[in-house]
Amino acid sequence: MKYPNGKKYIKNQKDDTEEKGNVRSLLNAANRGMSLEEDINVSNEYYKNKGIALINKRPTPINIVKVNYNQGARITDAYFERQSTTDYNGVYRGRYIDFEAKNTKSSTSFPLSNIGKHQIEHLKNVLKQDGIAFFIICFQTKNEIYLLDASLVIEYYEHGKRKSIPYEVFKEKGVLIKQDYLPRLHYIDAVNALYFK
Repeated sequence: MKYPNGKKYIKNQKDDTEEKGNVRSLLNAANRGMSLEEDINVSNEYYKNKGIALINKRPTPINIVKVNYNQGARITDAYFERQSTTDYNGVYRGRYIDFEAKNTKSSTSFPLSNIGKHQIEHLKNVLKQDGIAFFIICFQTKNEIYLLDASLVIEYYEHGKRKSIPYEVFKEKGVLIKQDYLPRLHYIDAVNALYFK
């Protein structure tokens, strides 16, 4: 703490660097407890409120079997009707967007076993219709989140010689997503960098 001593206080570069470091560590500590999905949901709300994009979480389709109306219409029995396709879809700059979000604890690669064949088929159909399709992948141990085009993931899934995508591919062909307070994930900036050059 700086107390007035009659001298004019001049902020030096060291103070500025310490301040930025403290803000960064607070943001990282705050984000540690948040899930990737929650970060995307909060970012989507920000983008919607600012009129930037309209992206929604796709609900998992369920079939309700039994409801207890004595407990305020509480669902007591249900099952998944079918497999869901991807996590998110919406519209940005007049284009349809569809994407899946995944986490990995591996620091060297993203395992393709985390992706369902139905998701690959769905994203191939999106690409056939000239939609924008991608994956948002969080490397948890590195605290890095990348946007990777779906066509590249599909290529690895269907024709790759290994059962994972190396981390280096994300560094070379993906876009690192900036993490912040609002939006939590600047993934629309990554979409701009990849699809609206």
